[in-house]
Parts: sequence; C-alpha cells; structure tokens
Amino acid sequence: MEDFKQLVLFGARPVMEAIDAEKQIDRVYIKKGSDSPLVLRVIEMCNQFNVNYQEVPIEKLNRLTHGNHQGIVAQMSPIEYYDIETVLDDVEKSGEVPLIMVMDSVTDVRNFGAIARSAECAGAHAIVMSLKNSAPVNADAIRSSAGALTIIPVCRVGSIKLLLKTLADKGMQLVAATEKSETLVYDADLTLPTVIIMGSEDKGISKDILKMSNAQVAIPLIGSIESLNVSCAASVILFETVRQRLKASK
Repeated sequence: MEDFKQLVLFGARPVMEAIDAEKQIDRVYIKKGSDSPLVLRVIEMCNQFNVNYQEVPIEKLNRLTHGNHQGIVAQMSPIEYYDIETVLDDVEKSGEVPLIMVMDSVTDVRNFGAIARSAECAGAHAIVMSLKNSAPVNADAIRSSAGALTIIPVCRVGSIKLLLKTLADKGMQLVAATEKSETLVYDADLTLPTVIIMGSEDKGISKDILKMSNAQVAIPLIGSIESLNVSCAASVILFETVRQRLKASK
C-alpha cells in the first residue's frame, strides 16, 4: 500500500495563509503558554475558520520540524474532507438506504482506521467525526484503515449534537452502541436509514448524545470481559446491518 506522508507547514505566515485559503488542515499545533502576537493571531484565525488546534510543549513542535517554526506548526490532511449534505444528496440520488457512521470522541488512530476499514467494507456512505476530541487523520490512521480512509467520505463537524439533530430531522434513526443497553443489536431494525454512533474508548457515548438516540443497542458477550474494543464493536454492528439489508432485499 502507498506510504502516505503528511505535509507539515511551519511558521506564522505559511500557516496563516493556509488557514485563510481554507486548505485541508488536520491540526495546528501551537506552543503552550505563548503570548506572541503571531500565535494569538493564529489562534484567532483557527477559531474563525473552525480549524482544530492544540497547545503543546515546544519539544513536540521541535520533533515535527527542524525549521524556524515560531511556535506554530500545521499538519495538513492527507485526505479531502466532505460536506455531509453533499454526501446525503448523492445517497438520495443513488436510491440507496443511507448508512452513516458517527464517532463521538474516538481518539485512537488505530481504532479510527479500523472502523473506517469496516465501514467502507460494509458500504457505509460516510464517517463523521468532530473537529475536536477526535483521532487525527494521519498516515498511521490511513495505514490502519488499509487505505479505506482514502475511499470512504470523511466529514468533520463542529458539533456532533447539531449534526445528529440534522440527520434525525431528515428521517434517519440514531442508533447508539452501548453495553448498558438491554436491547441487542440483532433486535434493532437496521434496514431503515440509520446513523450508527460509536463512543470513546474509555467513556463511551456522552450522556447528551445517548439521550438523542432513537435506539440503544448492545452486543451479547459470553466471556468475562465486559466490553469489546470500539473498532471490534463497530464491525459487529456494521455487518449486522449488512446482514439485515441483504436479507430484506431478497
């Protein structure tokens, strides 16, 4: 598989020009505690253009580049991000039943990549992630996805809650994966237009998003460990969706 490398920009002016041109930026790293006017201007632009940024120790910036970074380094995205409305319009034109995967604070790049691989194999139409508190789409994530992240549309949104409200208003059911549910995934009707919601590795789906869901589903576990890895759980739910839809189409 191709060895994906992530372009790094450093220094105030190149990063500001990239933000202003609305380039596909994965994340801007800023020197922690800096009160430099240039750094403050970059933070202002990140907020204005809804670009994810993170304050980090200078040692991390020095590892990212040996150039004169001025306390500012941007990692450009190796993929193109899609608009969810455009994705849904394309799905409607195709006549297919929508299947969207939403990740609520999945932060591990390998889990993210593995979920993307399963989602692409299962025919999901898009993966949606938050601008913040999400795994970066970097070379490791792409390798973990076996290249699926270069195929399946990936959408980034400022608010998962607002996105879910929009999808619910369009008639899609919101199915939240949680081991605390008494309803098994096999008892949910996944032949309907569906949004599958997966939560973070440690805390699961946030309470506010659980309250928004139409259905909460669990995977039956027989062993002594109480839960599956989030990427394994996502795969089980995705391919139960495939099973139900194939059966319904016969």
